[in-house]
Amino acid sequence: MEINKTILGIDPGSNIMGYGVLKIIKSKPQVIALGVIKTSGFTGHYQKLSHIFDRTLYLVDEYKPDETALEAPFFGKNVQSMLKLGRAQGVAMAASLYRNVPIFEYAPLKIKQAITGNGSATKEQVAYFLKQMFNIEIMPKDLDATDGLATAVCHFLQLKNPKSAGTIKNWEEYIRKNPGRVK
Repeated sequence: MEINKTILGIDPGSNIMGYGVLKIIKSKPQVIALGVIKTSGFTGHYQKLSHIFDRTLYLVDEYKPDETALEAPFFGKNVQSMLKLGRAQGVAMAASLYRNVPIFEYAPLKIKQAITGNGSATKEQVAYFLKQMFNIEIMPKDLDATDGLATAVCHFLQLKNPKSAGTIKNWEEYIRKNPGRVK
């Protein structure tokens, strides 16, 4: 199966959100963009969220992705941090959904596993593998950018190696295949 599409990968964060854009032509990925969205200049949490939405919408309008892949939040001990991260992820999702771009989520462990073969790899190891994979000469200072790219690459690899036909990918598909189980 030949893949031709653009994927926006996002590593959500309320202070720094990383992103990477992959252009896939004849199943060959090429890095189009790599960077971060910083919210350090904003004082209030809602202003930060507004900035994340605006900048993500800009990325969607600029690169016109066919799909957006996001790193799913992991469970931590600090509930307030988890809430802020979830909100940041939500507004990034909303920006893509606002332009009717489908969303796919991946656990951090799955992303690291896809890139390095090790689900407990460090940010530096993920960045190193991506540098080698795409011959990136100058790596970004913020490794959140390479985490965003890693999310896009993980999604691309999932497209190349789809799960078995019996696997359900999202809630919409589950409901469609199991109408009697949902009330």
